[in-house]
Amino acid sequence: MDARAWLTLIVFMLLYLWLIFSRHHRAKAVWACVGALFVVPFLLGQASILAPRDLFVLEKGGSWGSINWNVMGVFAGTMIVADAFIYSRVPTLCADLLIDRSPTVGWAILSVCALAGGISAFVDNTATVLIVAPIAIALARRLKVSAAPFVIGICICANLEGAATLIGDPPSMLLASHFKLNFNDFFWLHGRPGIFFAIQAGAVAGLTVLWLMFRRYRQPVVQVEPEKVRSWFPPIVLALMVAGLACASLVDPHFRWFGAFNCLTAGAVTLAWLFLRDRQTAGRLLKALDLSTLLFLAGIFMMVHALNKTGVVQTAASHLASLMGRNVLGAFVLVVGCSMVLSAFIDNIPYVAAMLPVVSSLGHTMGIPEESMLLPFGLLVGTCLGGNITPIGASANVVGYGLLHKVEPGSVSFLGFVKIGLPFTLAAVSAGALFLWVAWMWL
Repeated sequence: MDARAWLTLIVFMLLYLWLIFSRHHRAKAVWACVGALFVVPFLLGQASILAPRDLFVLEKGGSWGSINWNVMGVFAGTMIVADAFIYSRVPTLCADLLIDRSPTVGWAILSVCALAGGISAFVDNTATVLIVAPIAIALARRLKVSAAPFVIGICICANLEGAATLIGDPPSMLLASHFKLNFNDFFWLHGRPGIFFAIQAGAVAGLTVLWLMFRRYRQPVVQVEPEKVRSWFPPIVLALMVAGLACASLVDPHFRWFGAFNCLTAGAVTLAWLFLRDRQTAGRLLKALDLSTLLFLAGIFMMVHALNKTGVVQTAASHLASLMGRNVLGAFVLVVGCSMVLSAFIDNIPYVAAMLPVVSSLGHTMGIPEESMLLPFGLLVGTCLGGNITPIGASANVVGYGLLHKVEPGSVSFLGFVKIGLPFTLAAVSAGALFLWVAWMWL
């Protein structure tokens, strides 16, 4: 690698160290690194690695600069619709109805965990935990038992299903951006089952582990008063937004603009409705929008563009290919296993963003068919499910862990979380990876 490549790699590693050891100022850190890649080469008398034109200039592939603005629009619009969906109280009503129809407390909590997973396929994982966890805590208090295993189960199920759809989690959006996938490609791609079904295989295995843990709670369910729905309008908009994404390939087969248009339109309609209904709540929703993650995601796009531009990605892929030779199974196990272990301690967004071009180049170097998504899907399964091992592996876990310490101080330790998260993760990752191998290598 030349000096520009080494500079890019050093700056990226410094950013990564910051993200590992600090949960604060992530957006500021990534944009400081973007600025460094513009300023430092200039001061050394060389051409800048990144420049303002990289933000917007139309490239040959048809994308506007290094940042995928279509993905950014999908993320922004989905945030607004998801927050309004929470405001409607429909998710809480669904949880209450599931509890009332469960024969025992164990089955009730398992059902709520499954519901949390279903919600998180369309709503941010952290928001899902904030919606569902209080229900489990209230039920645990009625039974005079610890809420820790229930809340942990909700956290890890929410993290698991976030990778199932395009709008469930930022890593899924990064995958769609890199490979130009639309909403339907997560379900069926090139005549083979998509990652959605691999995640469901992992969900079945993971829920089985939780059932073995929760089956000792055989007390009868305490009846709860079903939540009153504020409005059915947000769920209807959410459903229409998802339907629009499902039809996006007919209008925008290369995933360039329609996803953003669809989601931002749904967000604008929802926001206008909320302003007419409850202006104070609409104001709070706008103030609470996660702009920091939006800026962080944009900065990550720029950093990955720099890694590609300077040849760092190609060098890393070549070294991995020389190490693995033609052993596709070995490469697949390495990608899934390393991703699972690393994501237990580091943020999955920069990791996925950096590794997607690496595994794509690795597959090409090893002679894996270009249309095969074995390694990229394996990367997402290992990363998004691996974050369930520890309470710091995912934002939803951090929120759930903090919530438990507020309501039940000392009820769960780091190792106490791992005792539930590790067996769940091993079962889910193994089942998901096995499904991918069968679907993409044997079928």
